[in-house]
Amino acid sequence: MTSPRTRWFGLLFISLAVSLIIVDSTIINVSIPSIIEDLGITSTQVQWVQESYTLVFAALLLVFGALADRFGRRRIMILGMAIFVISSVIAGLSQSGDILIAARVLQGIGGAMVLPTTLSLVNANFQGKERGIAFAIWGSTIGGMVAVGPLLGGWLTTDYSWRWAFGINIPLGIIIIIGALLTVTESKEAGNNRGIDWLGAVYSVIAMSTLVFALIEGRTYGWWEVNKEFTVGNWTWPGSISIIPVMFLIFVLATTAFIAHGAARIKKGKPALIAFNLFSIASFRNGNVAAMVISLGEFGIILSLPLWLQFVIGYDALQTGFVLLGLAGGAFVASGVAGALSGRVSPVSMVRLGILLEIVGVAGVGFMISPTATWVSVVPWLFVYGLGVGLATAQLTNVILKDVPVQESGQASGTQSTSRQLGSALGIAILGTILFASVQIQLTNDLTNEGLPEEQVTQVVDSVVDSAGGAIIGLEQDPATIPIADYAKQAISDGTRYGAFAAAGFLGLGFLATLSLGKTRQEEVEKMETSGDAHVI
Repeated sequence: MTSPRTRWFGLLFISLAVSLIIVDSTIINVSIPSIIEDLGITSTQVQWVQESYTLVFAALLLVFGALADRFGRRRIMILGMAIFVISSVIAGLSQSGDILIAARVLQGIGGAMVLPTTLSLVNANFQGKERGIAFAIWGSTIGGMVAVGPLLGGWLTTDYSWRWAFGINIPLGIIIIIGALLTVTESKEAGNNRGIDWLGAVYSVIAMSTLVFALIEGRTYGWWEVNKEFTVGNWTWPGSISIIPVMFLIFVLATTAFIAHGAARIKKGKPALIAFNLFSIASFRNGNVAAMVISLGEFGIILSLPLWLQFVIGYDALQTGFVLLGLAGGAFVASGVAGALSGRVSPVSMVRLGILLEIVGVAGVGFMISPTATWVSVVPWLFVYGLGVGLATAQLTNVILKDVPVQESGQASGTQSTSRQLGSALGIAILGTILFASVQIQLTNDLTNEGLPEEQVTQVVDSVVDSAGGAIIGLEQDPATIPIADYAKQAISDGTRYGAFAAAGFLGLGFLATLSLGKTRQEEVEKMETSGDAHVI
């Protein structure tokens, strides 16, 4: 049994591990323009540089949550951090978009090993009031790091190189590994020798990867009719319809198979990738639904804001990071607010308050966005948004896991983390599609109405969309194309605004989902004991 002091030092390194994983999902955002210029990647590759990490992350969380329960949560966390460090070296040395995307896939594997294990270690090593405080620290760390990442990435990209946005992971990862070995107590499920549900893992990976692929690539290959041939090596998709509807169909079939397979294994007393019996716990079931929808709205907007700030407003990466620091400031203030309200306001009420603040903040950002906007009009709304993220993230985790037995905390942590990451992946895919599709449609219409030849319109639109807005800089440098650059700036501003409003809409759905979060199981037991009906449980 570790001493209380060692346990809290262990939480420090656990939180640092979470910080590094979360920072890496956002640090790259402000570096994208530099990567576009250096490696010449397209807008689709821009999404995949971010999405490959999130997608693999989401697809493997359940697998590693189950493995951690069996083989040791600290062991899996440390191994994941080692993989994360190695993949950061590869990413920092990448000479092409494909290599960078491959490195991000490997980073996603490492991240998927770290995140659920940190949650289950907190759940296992802290009890009672201490657990609530520990979850608040863990959750506020996530909320703050979402925005600290862009600031750090902006500084490194502006003063050094985008490659250092990955290089900084190396020393920090080594410190975390050493610190965890010294201060974090190993934790695993006693007597868990029933094996791993590998077939369920295959189903889950297929389902998540096909869904996100379809959402990202739909505008490229066509949502129904073929816009572009889908090829892998020398093989070309032979269908008369696009590959995208087929991907959606595979997602539906794989999801159905995953649920049926898992339910059958549970019925036979065998372990499943998701402990479906945990969904009988109301707080766990309803909290996961809320977490997925909320995450869909929370992080998708982080894709478009850095592009708008740099290519439309004209800020460099460091200035962009400072603007997004408003979000971090709100998240850090939220940790203090959450502590002050602890014991006076229920966790569910705090989650609802956080979501409402997020809706106000992201909608406010949407109303402020225009080609002539400045940081003064955007930062206050980002602060409100960050305040909401900080309040909602920490307390929602507490609500979801509060009634989960400790011996199943790894699977439960993996499930709730998967809900969040799936929401984040869908958010990036959906809001990214809204951004680039709206830019393509609006810019095409504007330039056509100006009387430009169809061939020139297609060339300009493809250039702006494929560069994720980077082509605007070149258009501005030629006096003859300055009007076209103005149209492109307006199109990207409008696309970013539509994305912000869509995010607010998803957060609104998330708020509605929290209305189903009632009393915890313990509160229900106490109520029934008081009324003499405890035998019902």
